[in-house]
Amino acid sequence: MLRGLYAITPECADTARLEALVARALEGGARLVQYRAKSLAREARLAQARALVRLARRYGARLIVNDDAALALQADADGAHLGREDGDPAAARALLGARILGVSCYDSLERARAAAAAGADYLAFGSVFPSPTKPQAVRAPLALFAAARPLGRPLVAIGGITLENARQAIDAGADCLAVISALFEAPDVAGAARAFCRLFDVPARAPA
Repeated sequence: MLRGLYAITPECADTARLEALVARALEGGARLVQYRAKSLAREARLAQARALVRLARRYGARLIVNDDAALALQADADGAHLGREDGDPAAARALLGARILGVSCYDSLERARAAAAAGADYLAFGSVFPSPTKPQAVRAPLALFAAARPLGRPLVAIGGITLENARQAIDAGADCLAVISALFEAPDVAGAARAFCRLFDVPARAPA
């Protein structure tokens, strides 16, 4: 069962700096990391992904590649995460075999049902709060987590999550919090990761 902080990497062409940031998140307790790089060339992305796979394994963590199941396989990552434009989840499921497949469902329960049927291992909803990374992103109501619970997959909340609002997502039913800015832009990345992880030590309140 996937649960806890899901660290989403920032865009960073400097691999050494990216590794240092991710290492701090792992030191703070993140056990699931998504490598997300939209602007780099494929070879650069492959090199970074491989470096982060090695780093994650040293901490007993799992590394997921955003957008590209084939790149995830090349990098020997633990899985891939697909958005709306990133290909067919059923085809990615066949390609990935037993590796993790995550699917972005935005604000759509119907997309979540289809992703679950296609073999997704987790379902992500968002943006659950206004997002500095994607300010134009569609907003996903927190009620979606309770509605998606019968699908029997871990549920990930993404978008605008901070230490101040994270409890709302957990109490609504999110199993994982996918965090970019509030983690990697924090003055103390390891401390921020620890604070997010501690939120999961408190039993979630039942949704209203």
